[in-house]
Amino acid sequence: MNLEKALSEAVYRSAEFLHEAPFGVLQMERMANRIKAWRRPRQGQPVSLRILGEYLDLSPATISLVLNDAPGVRAIPQETRDRVRAAAAKFDYRPSFYARSLRKRQTYSIGVLVPELSDGYTAQVLTGVEESLIEEGYFYLTASHRRKPDLIEEYPRMLMERSVEGFILIDTELRHRFKIPAVAVAGHRKIPGITNVVLDQRRAAELTLRHLHQLGHCRIAFMRGGSHSSDADERWECFKQVAREFGILIRPELTVQLKLRVSTPELGFGPACELLNQKDQFTAMVCYDDIAAIGAIRAIRDHGLRVPEDISVVGFDDIQSAAFYNPSLTTIRQPLHQMGTIAARVLLERVRGEASVPQMLPVLPELVIRESTCPPSERANRSKRNEKHDLNLR
Repeated sequence: MNLEKALSEAVYRSAEFLHEAPFGVLQMERMANRIKAWRRPRQGQPVSLRILGEYLDLSPATISLVLNDAPGVRAIPQETRDRVRAAAAKFDYRPSFYARSLRKRQTYSIGVLVPELSDGYTAQVLTGVEESLIEEGYFYLTASHRRKPDLIEEYPRMLMERSVEGFILIDTELRHRFKIPAVAVAGHRKIPGITNVVLDQRRAAELTLRHLHQLGHCRIAFMRGGSHSSDADERWECFKQVAREFGILIRPELTVQLKLRVSTPELGFGPACELLNQKDQFTAMVCYDDIAAIGAIRAIRDHGLRVPEDISVVGFDDIQSAAFYNPSLTTIRQPLHQMGTIAARVLLERVRGEASVPQMLPVLPELVIRESTCPPSERANRSKRNEKHDLNLR
């Protein structure tokens, strides 16, 4: 009240000197009335453009032009622009996300569906997605469905209720299209409206089997991916085709399928033990991914055998830990970061309607040869394995 009284007195004292300029008096009275009418927002109350306008004696449109750095802002005096920005900082003004979204018909947000955030494959793809979206000023919301069919159905609906403009789906099995643009990494299913960024699985099979064949391996054990993984079926079909071309026999007794839905080395430990406990010998093992390969190496060692001297092991993906495991892992490198970058770039092109893209975008793999493979040793035979394993059990 002291401030209001002082302002009123100042207005009427000034009128004594401005009695010949009544317009000036009226102007000052109007300014005093505005200041009287303005009330500081309560603690926690959001500050709107209208409140800032009353405080600055400016229209909300002018304030919006300044704060959004709109094209017409240069027509506003620099002093006014400085006042607007200072007031916005003083009252911690934040533009309404929903109001801006309605006005521009854009939310600048993308929904990302993944099986599990802690998985090395997912993490590397996400780094590429994130890098590209940040560069374009987009935010993303991530949902981990743990490969549960009900969550794979429910999460997209929840994200669409939050007005995401598109979806990126990483190793997620889909059964139908979406109403908004979507890009899948390792999706494989041909669904209208969904662009798939996929690895050339045939090329990956060729690189793997040629490497083992050139080393001299003939009896090779295989770990197939589980039915829940989107890559599993196509990769297995490619391995069977390429094996026939190289004259490598895929023996049913040396083939196991992953059953667990986990992202830890336990994934490959049990299947490897199943293979090692059989009577059929083998000198190399092709694992579905690097995580399974790490579990398989532990199983091989627990059976008293060495990698690669007794059994060579090949992984898939080239996750970050593959190069630092002991022995370092020979593997097929998927350019996961690049695949994430491509997915984000293509999705934003589709969201903006800038270009039409093919339904499939293939990416080439690379063989990375490290310490877990070598030519087969004559010591690697089943009788020797059983002997070593029996000694360990005693």
